[in-house]
Amino acid sequence: MSFAVHWIKAEIHEFILRNWRIVKIATTKAQRKLFFNLRSSKKSLGWLNNDEAQAMADDLGVDTVVVRQMEGRMASYDMAFDADADADDEEAYLAPAYFLEDNNSDMARDIEETEWEENQTNNLHMAMSQLDERSRDIINSRWLADEKATLHDLAAKYNVSAERIRQLEQNAMNKVKGAILAA
Repeated sequence: MSFAVHWIKAEIHEFILRNWRIVKIATTKAQRKLFFNLRSSKKSLGWLNNDEAQAMADDLGVDTVVVRQMEGRMASYDMAFDADADADDEEAYLAPAYFLEDNNSDMARDIEETEWEENQTNNLHMAMSQLDERSRDIINSRWLADEKATLHDLAAKYNVSAERIRQLEQNAMNKVKGAILAA
């Protein structure tokens, strides 16, 4: 029974060391001893003063700087990478995931593309407004409608040949193109 206690305790210590932090904090034997001694000291004390840190460093054969570093690591806390699902907007932005750079998005390019599209749309509307009613209807029916009309459908609507609709469409497209390029 006493033999098993040693191995169970060793497994528990090993588990604690592996899972205490995402980054291992006690990899050498001296750091492990420091970790467990510091934890037991921290239960009764606040921060170590200089004499206590020096005494612990001397006992364990490490530098005082190592004792202070371990104390600082133990005082820190783990933080989830993503915000909690139930976190409100005022807390959620503090999660580390929000501080990563998004390499898939270029804000300047996105803004430029949006402004270019808006400018092109405005130019198209301005150019379309300069067309007569029939030419505007032909362009809308052939290019902008969800269900595109055929030349024969428009020919029947305006009582002209399909070739004449094609000519009107071509003239209207040239006027639109010219107005957009001039803008």
